[in-house]
Amino acid sequence: MADVIVDELSIITGAAAEYVESGRITGRVLLHRRVLRDIRERLRRGDDAAIKELARLRRICSERGIPIEIVEEETTSDPYEALAALALKTGASILTADPFVQKVCEALGADVIRVRIRGEWELDRIFTGNVMSLHLKEGVRPRVKVGTPGRWSFVELSDEPVRRESLEVFVLDLLQRVHDDLSRTSFIEVQRENTLILQYGEYRIVVTRPPFSDGLEVTVVRPIVRKTLEEYGLPEVLKERLVSRAEGILIAGGPGMGKSTFAQALAEYYRSLGKVVKTIESPRDLILSDDVTQYSKSASAEGELHDVLLLSRPDYTVFDEMRDDDDFQLFIDLRLAGIGMVGVVHATTPIDAIQRIANRVDIGVVPSIVDTVIFMKAGEVSKVYVLEVSVRVPRGMKRADLARPTIQVRNLFTGEVEYEMYVFGERTFIVPVGSEEQEERGDTRVKAVLDRVIGRYIEGYDLRVSGGVVRLEIPPEQMRVYVKKLQRRVHKICQQFDLELEVGPKR
Repeated sequence: MADVIVDELSIITGAAAEYVESGRITGRVLLHRRVLRDIRERLRRGDDAAIKELARLRRICSERGIPIEIVEEETTSDPYEALAALALKTGASILTADPFVQKVCEALGADVIRVRIRGEWELDRIFTGNVMSLHLKEGVRPRVKVGTPGRWSFVELSDEPVRRESLEVFVLDLLQRVHDDLSRTSFIEVQRENTLILQYGEYRIVVTRPPFSDGLEVTVVRPIVRKTLEEYGLPEVLKERLVSRAEGILIAGGPGMGKSTFAQALAEYYRSLGKVVKTIESPRDLILSDDVTQYSKSASAEGELHDVLLLSRPDYTVFDEMRDDDDFQLFIDLRLAGIGMVGVVHATTPIDAIQRIANRVDIGVVPSIVDTVIFMKAGEVSKVYVLEVSVRVPRGMKRADLARPTIQVRNLFTGEVEYEMYVFGERTFIVPVGSEEQEERGDTRVKAVLDRVIGRYIEGYDLRVSGGVVRLEIPPEQMRVYVKKLQRRVHKICQQFDLELEVGPKR
């Protein structure tokens, strides 16, 4: 082989050094100044893998009597064009492990030798049984997460820490695999200087580099559970609501609790009903039928998703996952425009998920945005809340002139109101409330306490406890006894139970 031009990845992976060492290169090794500058930039960020491999390449070239030359000229700012231009000028071949360099430089007329790289970790061998994810970081032992959502543990694959060089080769192997299989299920979601997000079949791969992270790290996640809605065994009352009434749905829960799995099942269920379903994902990792269009939030321009969805008018849009203000605002705007929305959100309790919407809009329109909250725990539906709005005096307030729009958060399965939301002053209050049965038991307990106290001194009185108010009617001739011996004690008891006291003569 005559002269060759080595690119950055052929140096990092050791492919260039191996080619020289194997005797397959007989001419010069040309190193473009731009490649050297990129290697120097890696070193500045604390990544010395490339500079070590460059030193190794120079040593092997020296031992083999192969000249290595740095080409000073730079005719273009594009790295691919620069390599292709150098190849066309010198007649040398480009040695690369990068599939993108190969495609671009071949299209520009350069001769390219592509090296196929094989990583140390075979995903299909690792992801067996209940393996959920693979975690690799330089200097740390490789490990996998094994189990099911909500019930998992880490298992180490080796006693040896991961080497930076092995991890670089693995990342390149993944890139090559994705590029060779570019399709609807294999694509590059995000490619920035320090972050890379890939989808390779069922595997979602996240790569981070310094200075974004404190070391090179690769995380590979595969959904081990793909369920249909029928497999959840949902109560009929929830299934009926999902079909006929729910149009603003939040799927909430902690990390790894099965939120996205349920969202995926719900999207497929709506599709099976003949609904037009689309998704917003960042990154795209839901595994769905071909007729469900998946939009990437990462790849969209500002306002692009808003315009596309308003014009295409899907019946339901699944938003996986909502994190920042822009995400929630997009959900709110699309829902108020009449599009059915299913939002996936991290929350420790279902009421926390509601509050993240309530803090962004007038409280009176919250039920128009969110009418159903499904809380996931350990991969199953743990609780479902439905939201209803009415004008009433919130519980805990007594005066009728304090009536205001109040949202009642009701447990779908029990029918009981568990929370009330209302605005008082300039603040939004979310107040837990007991059931009517619990209130009645509390009223009975207060009445028993008051009866014991009042009955010692007064006969023929009437006492009623209801709706946070104690109404006491005393025979007129015994009013002096009440004022003298009971007034302070009765008032104190009502204060302890946060009750309003009304006292009057018995008619």
